[in-house]
Amino acid sequence: MKTIVVLFGAIFFAAGCATAPSVKETAIPFSPVERLRSELTAKFDDPNFFNANWGVVIQSLTTGEIIYQRNENKCFMPASNMKLFTTSAALTSLTPDFHYYTMLATNGTISSGILHGDVFLKGSGDPTISGRYNGGNVLETFDEWADSLKAKGITTIDGNVIGDDNCFDEDFYGDGWDANYETDWYAAQYGGIMFNDNCVDMTVTPSDSLGKPASVTWNPATNYITVINETVMVPPDSDYYISFYRERGTNRVHVRGNFPTNKPVWHESIAIDNPTLYAMTVLKEEFERRGINVTGAPQDIDDVDAQPKYDSAVRLASYTSPALSQIVKSINKPSQNLFAEQLFRTMGMIYYGKGGMTTGRYVVNPIFTSWGMDTTRMKIVDGCGLSRLDLVSPSNIVALLTGMYHGKYFQPFYESLPIAGVDGSLRNRMKGTKAENNVHAKTGFIGYVRSLSGYVTSLDGEMFAFSMMANHYTVPTMMAEKIQNDVCVRLASFSRKP
Repeated sequence: MKTIVVLFGAIFFAAGCATAPSVKETAIPFSPVERLRSELTAKFDDPNFFNANWGVVIQSLTTGEIIYQRNENKCFMPASNMKLFTTSAALTSLTPDFHYYTMLATNGTISSGILHGDVFLKGSGDPTISGRYNGGNVLETFDEWADSLKAKGITTIDGNVIGDDNCFDEDFYGDGWDANYETDWYAAQYGGIMFNDNCVDMTVTPSDSLGKPASVTWNPATNYITVINETVMVPPDSDYYISFYRERGTNRVHVRGNFPTNKPVWHESIAIDNPTLYAMTVLKEEFERRGINVTGAPQDIDDVDAQPKYDSAVRLASYTSPALSQIVKSINKPSQNLFAEQLFRTMGMIYYGKGGMTTGRYVVNPIFTSWGMDTTRMKIVDGCGLSRLDLVSPSNIVALLTGMYHGKYFQPFYESLPIAGVDGSLRNRMKGTKAENNVHAKTGFIGYVRSLSGYVTSLDGEMFAFSMMANHYTVPTMMAEKIQNDVCVRLASFSRKP
């Protein structure tokens, strides 16, 4: 039997050789775009992400050609790529020259250096009353207001200092935000009045006394918070950790941890509770530090009966913010969550009289629809992307990027994005490659989510809009970043020439 099988196989092989036509092998030509697609597929097929999802769209802004797509219409958690939606819609609806205006006013009277009546701070949702634009002096605006009052001869305010935050609704956190974030600066409460990013800046400084607490100070040096110092100085090279915890619903801040004597100063910003009352407390304290006595108390307008009459009020001082073209840089480059939340609600305030997520969506959805998005198949629940309930597709993001590219305000939008190897959240990525100082893109990160979307220019000068979102991966985040970096470098090196 064995001999028969071998013989049959030999006959079959010979017959096959006899009947097969002679074919000259030729290489199948691949165009540069086809080669690029093949390489990108290999990148996104990385087996380390077999249990995860990649959503990708890369489109030429010169020809409109889709260079590559993968799960392009599936919904992904975008993380901070949501800031692209907020800033693009704000530039489009408010224009880059938009400024916030905040006013200090009174319905009282002034005589013999005494202001008889309450002082009202009429909030506008402005996020910029901070040290961000003036070299770090968080009290500069309040000091200027004190100077304005003194110039009017006011040495005493015989009344309360009241914050009117009614330009926004009463929500303070985004839907889906983790309650464990409440102490953290990146999840600070938002509202119609905002001061110093609604945070207190903590500094922990070592001492030489082993077993004793380290020194804890804060800026502004306000009595609005109570600090419980539970740190301990330990010998050099001991375990080094400092943690901060604000008791929920209070402004009692616990500072804990071991501080080796040879370690540097520790800086941390801590989110406070009730931004309006915080701002009014610090304003009263600063007035008094600058020689203006205040007989009354700092108050939130929700807690008082007397409502201001601004039509007949006396304006005491005011503040005008930097232009929106500057504010969007403060959002996109460092990925500042609170500024994005304020801006999303500002659109609702300007167009519908009350700032909130609902009125903000009334403004942004028609803009996104005009760019070709189906807004019924996306979920925008906050303005910054901290929520895990936000859901958008790579096609949505590239439609946004394309809409801005062809719109009136592309340049301020483009300039607001982090630049690879240069600044913002991309300052340490793609250095020493053709993508450095080329890619302008927004990063995004929350647990198991890493996004990168923006613009890159090829060797031929062709600009691409791209969006790459990884969701539900369980490998280190830097592995997702490497794929995104490699793709950007490949696009920056791409040429359509043979």
